[in-house]
Amino acid sequence: MSDVTRILNAIERGEAKATDELLPLVYEELRLLAAQKLSHEPPGQTLQATALVHEAYLRLVGDGPRSWENRGHFFVAAAEAMRRILVDNARRKKSLKRGGDRRRVDLSVVDLAIEKRGDDLIALDEALARLSNGRHGS
Repeated sequence: MSDVTRILNAIERGEAKATDELLPLVYEELRLLAAQKLSHEPPGQTLQATALVHEAYLRLVGDGPRSWENRGHFFVAAAEAMRRILVDNARRKKSLKRGGDRRRVDLSVVDLAIEKRGDDLIALDEALARLSNGRHGS
């Protein structure tokens, strides 16, 4: 039985200190896994491998009962956690890009907050045009 499997069994038994022992043993492999996952993402990804490792680790050993059969099972669960984090991140970015929780409104049915003062706007435009022509004509 590997050290990782032994620690995973201790975590399953509820030994709180075991989670502190696990990360140093699996960190480098998780970081390589995260880098591999991120290499398949489109350019401009703001999530870094270190952040992905930490988020996945928190999901894996956080609250709730966890049970892994062995080291391999743990890394499969880690890969799945990373995939879900990347999908959630992509959904959040897409939502924000598309306006988040804002509603689309047809402007033809909206009352605008300005008064209809077209004559004033035309007069202002003509005045600005005269000023502009006066500067260029000198």
